Amino acid sequence: MQNRGLVKFFAILFALVSIYQLSFTVVSHNVEKDAKLYAKGNSEKELKYLDSIGKEKVFNLGFTDFTYNEVKDKKINKGLDLEGGINVQLQISVKDIVKGLSNNSKNPVFNQALANATKNRQGNEDYLDVFFREFEAASNGTTKLASPDIFANKNLGDEINFKMTDDQAKKVIRRKVDESIESAFEVLRKRIDKFGVTQPNIQKLGQSGRILVELPGAKDVDRIKKLLQSTAQLEFWETYKIDEMGNFLMAANNALKVTEKNATPATDTKTTANDSISKLLTDDKVKDSTATKKDLGPLLEKFVAQGGGPVLAVVDPKDTASINGYLKRQDIKALMPADKRYAKFVWGKPAVDVDEKTKKEVTTVSLYALKGNRDNQASMSGGVVTDARDSFDQLGKPSVTMQMNGAGAKAWEELTGKAYSTKGYIAIVLDDIVYSAPGVSSGPISGGRSEISGVFDVTETKDLANVLRAGKLPAAAEIVQSEVVGPSLGQEAIDNGTTSAIIGLLIVSLWMVVYYGKSGWFANIALAINLLFLFGILASLGAVLTLPGIAGIVLTMGTAVDANIIIYERAKEELRSGKTIEEAINASFGWKGAMRSIVDANVTHVLTGAVLLIFGTGPIQGFATTLLIGIATSLFTSIFITRILLDWSLNRGNKLSFSTGFSKNFFTNFHFDFLGIKKYTYIFSLVVCIVSVVSLSTHGLNYGVDFKGGRTFQVRFEKAVSAEVVREELLKVFDGSAEAKVFGKDNQLKITTKYKVDEAGSEADAAVNKILYDNLKKHFDANMTYEKFVNSYDGKQYGILQASKVGPTVADDIKTNSYWAVLGAMLIVGLYLVISFRKWQYSLGAIAAVAHDVIFVLGIYSLLWKYMPFGMEIDQHFIAAILTVIGYSMNDTVIVFDRVREYLGGKAKGNFNSIVNQSINSTMSRTINTSLTMILVLLIMFIFGGESIRGFIFAMLIGIVVGTYSSLFIATPVLVDTMSEAEHKRIEEEHNK
Repeated sequence: MQNRGLVKFFAILFALVSIYQLSFTVVSHNVEKDAKLYAKGNSEKELKYLDSIGKEKVFNLGFTDFTYNEVKDKKINKGLDLEGGINVQLQISVKDIVKGLSNNSKNPVFNQALANATKNRQGNEDYLDVFFREFEAASNGTTKLASPDIFANKNLGDEINFKMTDDQAKKVIRRKVDESIESAFEVLRKRIDKFGVTQPNIQKLGQSGRILVELPGAKDVDRIKKLLQSTAQLEFWETYKIDEMGNFLMAANNALKVTEKNATPATDTKTTANDSISKLLTDDKVKDSTATKKDLGPLLEKFVAQGGGPVLAVVDPKDTASINGYLKRQDIKALMPADKRYAKFVWGKPAVDVDEKTKKEVTTVSLYALKGNRDNQASMSGGVVTDARDSFDQLGKPSVTMQMNGAGAKAWEELTGKAYSTKGYIAIVLDDIVYSAPGVSSGPISGGRSEISGVFDVTETKDLANVLRAGKLPAAAEIVQSEVVGPSLGQEAIDNGTTSAIIGLLIVSLWMVVYYGKSGWFANIALAINLLFLFGILASLGAVLTLPGIAGIVLTMGTAVDANIIIYERAKEELRSGKTIEEAINASFGWKGAMRSIVDANVTHVLTGAVLLIFGTGPIQGFATTLLIGIATSLFTSIFITRILLDWSLNRGNKLSFSTGFSKNFFTNFHFDFLGIKKYTYIFSLVVCIVSVVSLSTHGLNYGVDFKGGRTFQVRFEKAVSAEVVREELLKVFDGSAEAKVFGKDNQLKITTKYKVDEAGSEADAAVNKILYDNLKKHFDANMTYEKFVNSYDGKQYGILQASKVGPTVADDIKTNSYWAVLGAMLIVGLYLVISFRKWQYSLGAIAAVAHDVIFVLGIYSLLWKYMPFGMEIDQHFIAAILTVIGYSMNDTVIVFDRVREYLGGKAKGNFNSIVNQSINSTMSRTINTSLTMILVLLIMFIFGGESIRGFIFAMLIGIVVGTYSSLFIATPVLVDTMSEAEHKRIEEEHNK
């Protein structure tokens, strides 16, 4: 081999760099292990410990040293499925941004276009593209985007004027929307920096308006979701007092008595409104519940306590929806006095009190009426706040102090002065929730410093100050996809992945030694160096290691020996033809030997891996990353490192062979007529494809939440539970949408529901969690609290171990991406084969084989998903498996085709079919060896890899078996049958001269 010294130099250099990069991971792991021992399960204590040593030197190389923070930044990061934590995909509402840019235009064409764009958006379509299309359809040339009442407004200043064409206005709107999304990204980044988690990750996902947030080690699920979605729309409103709104409430109550079906008879309410409300809600009336029922109307019966000052009433949270419905009715709104027609009803922050009689906690919310106006604008915006800090008020209760800018300070002085003179109240409203509504008792407040006090705990004031300090989001942020993984489940995944990797490595290594003897040891050394290089590159790239990523590494071990197998089998052929060992090695490593096949096979693998990387998200990208890096390192080590070791052995005068007594005669006289039985294999494959298509049409597939949207919870119980019983219990509370299946052990269930999946806001997520807890707590012991059930913590064994949510829009996008990924991979590889082999028949044969494999795997999943004891869902992991199968099937087919091309262009004798049969038979040792090692590795992963990837591995296992079959019995017969008779005769004449 030429340039052997240069290859050695780079190999040693690469190995040293890899060891250097991996050393940071080892040191970081040891420091974090010490932190866990110190904290004894207390995650806050652990984080404080790591923060405290962040700038301390923890790694000394002699010539330089590193702090813990520097070491941490250079280590291989673990994904959420290994570390535990929260993964959230936020959708910034482009619709809200567009409305804001239009200054909340009332133009009917504009609003119709917004509504139609929301309704008619399909799959991966950009919302702005759909809006522009719907605007053109709604306006039909009568209205311009640059109209003064749409985008040529004060919000956009001179950027859009009424003279602009729609195309000119579109460019500005697109830019402003991009700027808003960038602003949202920065706001979220600032908030995340304050969360106190190690190595948070935030990234924009293309131009979709979606932002991915990963918080490894995060524990408090509900709190973090609320913080991420809060728009931080801080406003200051004047409020109406109870005595100003009492008459309206009584009038509304009397009107509702007449219109509501279950209304009670009207009573005489000639006294003042406030007195009537007070009288109806006094304790005296409670003594006779029947009498109270007769006196109260539909509205007042929902008041659990009377209001006072700015509070109109105190109600149970479950009744807020009904009261909102009453107050929004046109006939009720018509009762409002003219001077109060713009009143805006909002709710306060939930308050929890202990009932003195029952000693139980009671949650209530207060109703407020804000002094609105025609434009529904607050007296002051929170944009004037320049700083916010958590503190304590004069009574020692947690509060938030704010500092305003100069303009804000002046406006605040005027507003508080007015409230002082009228004995009024100022509501401090964040995202349409009243946090407090204090009066002003000591005159106007100057200097721009103010305080938000109310019913807070210390954590809430810290979060509120953090959100206000980071700034408000330019539009609502909806969680469209989320995943929560507990640290205990992550540790189980690491243990399972490590076990499968070690066993897989040992089996592959043992087989190579048994089959190839001493040469097999060289292949194993190359494999070990390959793993060192692979992990070194992952560390240097700052890659994130996921459970599918571990699967990719284990799969790499199976494919890493493939190049060595191809080389060794070629060397054996050369030896059988009479060449010396040196000549055989030189020939096998040449382009006409094994190199051409290796390059063609690996290019197809790289192309499918690239498709995975482009279309996949999260863990799938981790799988694709390790797969692509593994292909590159495998090629280097298999070709160069193995060659160096073989040459070294020869130079030392060692006897070298490529077989053992056990394998010496394997496949040496193998003469099977593959083309002779093509009629039967065609019939078999056709029957399988027909059965698969029929099953797909009737049984269908078990689509996961990735494809249909929904919520999934992996819940572990203390003892075995009945999935059917749990399902029946949850169907009643989840509006008929609930599935429960045993997941792994019989004390673990996978629960799926579509309940409230399309509702935005952290409140919906928290409500679903609460319902799930309330209905499942009977299956746990008395110590299982809501917090223990929902939140993650070190050592957690029971409750929700993993939870995910995929909104309908994201599900549509994932489905669309998956279809394009599979079709794109087949077309791209097919195009490459046309270019590489110069004949379209090769490409057609390969695509026919791959299409056969995909249909076969889908058919197996359709037939068996109802009966198998493990999950067989069609989700992103399944698509990754299908693409891997496509890559492997193409790889296998290319190896066979390369030999067919060689034999058809060589000196083999016989008719066309016999020449093709000879070429296929000559590849059998490689085909069986590679397939066997892959199947063994996948079986190990299937058994030991853990429940979460069992369906993913099963798809690949079936695909490898079917792919091996199709490359021999489908691809080559299709190639032969599509070649013309004239071509057959030409080749036969040329070979039999």
